[in-house]
Amino acid sequence: MSLRQDIYDYQPINEQEKADREVMLHFMAEHPDYLERSNKIAHFTASIWTVNEEYTRTLMVYHNIYDSWSWIGGHADGEEDLRSVALRELQEETGVGRAVLVMQDIFSLEVLTVNGHVKRGVYVPSHLHMNVTYLARADEREALAVNREENRAVKWWSFEDALRMPKEPWMVEYIYRKLNQKVRVYISSP
Repeated sequence: MSLRQDIYDYQPINEQEKADREVMLHFMAEHPDYLERSNKIAHFTASIWTVNEEYTRTLMVYHNIYDSWSWIGGHADGEEDLRSVALRELQEETGVGRAVLVMQDIFSLEVLTVNGHVKRGVYVPSHLHMNVTYLARADEREALAVNREENRAVKWWSFEDALRMPKEPWMVEYIYRKLNQKVRVYISSP
């Protein structure tokens, strides 16, 4: 299936996801370069909400640009298989290489604002990330590694601490809280 079809088939769980899904589908229809960072207005990214085998903790990085604890993810850079992008980013940013997707389906959708910033000495203007999130499970005992280009630290947090540690209130309230709730619903489903 195509990314467009995956997003079309995704069933939003709240108004944020419903609105963001509509924006994504419209953007894809209007911008053939939606997977490329060269689109300075917006482009697709993939994130991965990684939980331990007991579904009680999540893996986060202390992100250099956002100066905050955050989830893991990165740019599509032309690749439509965002599952692969998410898993690759997990390994690159944390060293975790044996994680598995809990499900092949999209776990969450969100349109994220990115403030202008300098990356590798070049100014990147403010833009949007059309983000697709996947759910992965990993062994908490696997060795972690910090990718100094991207982050300053990697750590497993309880779901409660994953809401306390980040410095970005909007991300906590609208994204991380939602992801934690979705994990709890997933593990309680028959």
